Amino acid sequence: MQSVNIREITLNDNQEVAKVIRKVLEDLGVPKVGTAYADKMLDTMFEAYDKPRATYFVLEENGVIIGCAGIAQLENYEGNICELQKMYFLESARGKGLGAQMIETCLDRAKFFGYEQCYIETMPYMKAAQKLYLKNGFEYIEKPLGDTGHYSCPVWMLKTLT
Repeated sequence: MQSVNIREITLNDNQEVAKVIRKVLEDLGVPKVGTAYADKMLDTMFEAYDKPRATYFVLEENGVIIGCAGIAQLENYEGNICELQKMYFLESARGKGLGAQMIETCLDRAKFFGYEQCYIETMPYMKAAQKLYLKNGFEYIEKPLGDTGHYSCPVWMLKTLT
């Protein structure tokens, strides 16, 4: 890898980010209903995260977006908990430590925003992602928090931010 950079999303990134997310979800065989694939915001991620206490990051290599992830208030939940949202990496970006860098970037921002905990929803067969989350201090919980609309994601994890 030559030049890898994590930066905040811009309006000009919307189309490429949507393509990356859909490609990863299709490659992984994720259901198109009840997951991020069906989220209306996929084509307008810059606008979706242009609000207080939220941000979305892109990972680019040599100017090409190869991954992304964001932090925002957990939907339909009144506590001071954010959600690590829409963290996806193209196959070419996996296994290189970039996921750990992205999680660190997102959690640093979550702490800056003053969140007390961070929540994640994922799929049971996304074992590599779960291993990464566990390594970064997330723990399994028994039921979902809030209501993200991702009813096809039956694995829930939570991390206390200190």
